[in-house]
Amino acid sequence: MAGRGPAPKDPSTRARRNRGPEMRVIQGQRAPQPPLPKFKVRNPDTGRLVNFVWPEATKRWWKEWGESPLAEDFGATDWSFLLDTAVLHAKFWTGNTSLAGELRLREAKFGATPEDRLRLRIQYELADEAEDRGQRRRAKRRAEAPKDDPRKVLRAVK
Repeated sequence: MAGRGPAPKDPSTRARRNRGPEMRVIQGQRAPQPPLPKFKVRNPDTGRLVNFVWPEATKRWWKEWGESPLAEDFGATDWSFLLDTAVLHAKFWTGNTSLAGELRLREAKFGATPEDRLRLRIQYELADEAEDRGQRRRAKRRAEAPKDDPRKVLRAVK
């Protein structure tokens, strides 16, 4: 007779299985980064339409996103969302600091900071570091390998 108490429930009937929902995998298609668009805004003083001028900080920000390794997986909808975010970024850099919270939330969705990437389970690995780590592992295995490998001396007996 095994332990005391009632038998445990069948795992398939448990309410909590400590497992997340199944992930739906779809075929993604990478999209190139679009340029910052040209558009007109209404001048609050005159009421006339004028060309929107992107701040230099936003131009740099947009260029950085395009060069980021994260952007390799961006599709058309990702770039569209980031374009909307670029407008908020431009307004922030021209003095509307009330947009800081929304800007932070939108950037976090794409892994802008180390904390965001940690939450999204994204980690940068520099190619040189990965290669060095692989070479160190191989060298360690060679050093730990037995010097007298019995496979080298075994011969078929006739």
